[in-house]
Amino acid sequence: MRFDCVITGGGLAGLIAGISLQKEGRSTAIVSTGQNAMHFFSGTFESVKEAPARLAEIFEAAGIKVHYSAGVRLMPMGTFREAELALGDVDIFPSERFASKALIVSFRGEQGFFTGFLADGLEKAGIACRLAAIDRSSGIKKIAAAVSGLLDGEDAVVLPQVFGQKDSADVEYLREAIPAKVVFAGTQPPSVPGIRTQMQLKDYYISLGGTFLQGDEVTGAHVHDGVVHSVVTRNLDSHYLEADCFVLASGGFFSKGLLATPTSVVEPVFGLDVDYPADRSEWYDPSFAADQPYMRFGVKTDVALHPMIAGESVRNLYVAGSILGATRPEFGTGAGLAIRSAFAVVDSILKP
Repeated sequence: MRFDCVITGGGLAGLIAGISLQKEGRSTAIVSTGQNAMHFFSGTFESVKEAPARLAEIFEAAGIKVHYSAGVRLMPMGTFREAELALGDVDIFPSERFASKALIVSFRGEQGFFTGFLADGLEKAGIACRLAAIDRSSGIKKIAAAVSGLLDGEDAVVLPQVFGQKDSADVEYLREAIPAKVVFAGTQPPSVPGIRTQMQLKDYYISLGGTFLQGDEVTGAHVHDGVVHSVVTRNLDSHYLEADCFVLASGGFFSKGLLATPTSVVEPVFGLDVDYPADRSEWYDPSFAADQPYMRFGVKTDVALHPMIAGESVRNLYVAGSILGATRPEFGTGAGLAIRSAFAVVDSILKP
């Protein structure tokens, strides 16, 4: 099978690249193993300082509601993180003290919603907290009524972010029906809003004529004289995917875009050069809570985001997303890195 471009990875970077190229009339295929970092997505986009018109256009066409405002968002463990762009069902507050009193409501028998940590964090921010539990199986209207009946002077309600896997109708209903500010806090992965966002982007990509190979994996490539001619996938066996250009958006260690051996860090498909310290003791910090150095490791690239093999650029292969690690700090981190590097790759591909 032949395409104008074959993309490895069905996460945020791969989908943004695929959608953008399809909109420009390029035929593309995305090879996706299935699970990706979007399934653990917190709902906010780091390193996106403003609302780029092309990103807003994609989100609107895909039916993804977002909002822009500088502030902080509530994390699952009761801490706060700076944010500027978020999904519609994720609040960004001007400051950590977004209420005077908060009712934190969990569902009986369900795990992964850390009410104790949330209460500790909110109380440190000056918000008095009270905990309660209800049954979830009663339906969205009864949930809203039960939560409303529990209110006792609280001006905010914190609920687990488990609503709206297909759309945000339940989220919007709860916000309208409960007579207090409704805040949704993340739960133990997977992320409901992250899964929803990935599905919406995938559906939009397919509607543009893109080919999405779900549950498949690129296992090898044919590279000669600095040019990729085709890639091999697990499911297609001897049927190669050929293209004029290729995009590697396979993620970092979590998605197995990078693999660690006892002595090295490798990119397993193309054998690309990876930037990491030779001394293994520099790969990690013994403190579990510390910023781990290995999260900054990434594939080496040139100015146009072509990766390298033995120091030489692969001329028709491009790299986007978290597989870059911190090798290209100008693109930021997290979701911002995925989005901005994907657009940069698209611009390089389309450049006359």
